[in-house]
Amino acid sequence: MANMLQKLQLTGLASALIIACLTLPAFGQQGKTAAGYPEKPVRLIVTFAPGASNDILARLIGGKLADEWGQNFVIDNRPGGGGAIGINAVVKSAPDGYTLLLANSGPSVGAPMLARESSYSPFDFTQIVYIGYAPLVILANLSFAPKNPKELIDYAKANPGKISWGSSGAGSSPHIAILLFQTATGVDVTHIPYKGAVQNMTDLIGGQINLIYTTTVSSEPQIKANRVRGIGVAAPRRVGLLPNVPTLAEYGIKDAEAGIWYGLQGPKGMPRAIVDKLNREVNRTLGMADVKARFEQLGFEAAGGPPEDFDKLVKSEVAKLEKLLKAGLIKKE
Repeated sequence: MANMLQKLQLTGLASALIIACLTLPAFGQQGKTAAGYPEKPVRLIVTFAPGASNDILARLIGGKLADEWGQNFVIDNRPGGGGAIGINAVVKSAPDGYTLLLANSGPSVGAPMLARESSYSPFDFTQIVYIGYAPLVILANLSFAPKNPKELIDYAKANPGKISWGSSGAGSSPHIAILLFQTATGVDVTHIPYKGAVQNMTDLIGGQINLIYTTTVSSEPQIKANRVRGIGVAAPRRVGLLPNVPTLAEYGIKDAEAGIWYGLQGPKGMPRAIVDKLNREVNRTLGMADVKARFEQLGFEAAGGPPEDFDKLVKSEVAKLEKLLKAGLIKKE
């Protein structure tokens, strides 16, 4: 009987050792994957054309990561489909950290939530790091009578539905900003969706529409050239690029802050070790003096923080849109 017990114990011990030996290479490989990443070029997909704010940020952040790690971060511009073309390439890729997305609020959250059918959802991503935020600015055609937020509200209330307010597309961040402005002030305007920001701005300058919402970096050269007028910034404080344009808050308009957030996302299921490595390096990059200076030039507010902060931001954006949908202020298209 004793011999039988000894044999069983030895058999169990041998089995445990075999399992341990089989398991060790797996753990070693996992550690190597995180420590050695990236071992080949990383593709950073941008859902806008070269020169857009997403593209500028991708090249800035990607360049810094390439310098630090000695691997290329290849910028892959895939505009079109409201961001769906580029995003689908990301969500369908292997979650190994070699295909990433320079994301913003419109394509990643607004587009899938406001489409009747979408090939992805706001939760089909691994949230890596919240990069920054660009407040939006109300721009007016020079022939439009109101010159500040109060005059705009007064005019809109006296002329319900007669103000034409363009955006870069249904579900885009500027479109959501228009809805927030209407909700905060009780005015009624007519939304004119465009297929992109360029034609939106062109028609504003040409007088085909009265107003648009756009970023500070897009606003600044047009205001300086006296092609458009800055009415108000949807931010808690004035921005350095546009020191003479007041904020909506200065005129007592609450709950109308609006902007475009930017972040680094990957396909769902990325290893946490790779996520943490990317997060740490992007956070370090955001603290660099030259990056801070470039952000200031672009009118961006740097963010940073752990992946969990970015996840909370995405969830809050989803909740904001769900509220607008339930209130009937916006419809799926």
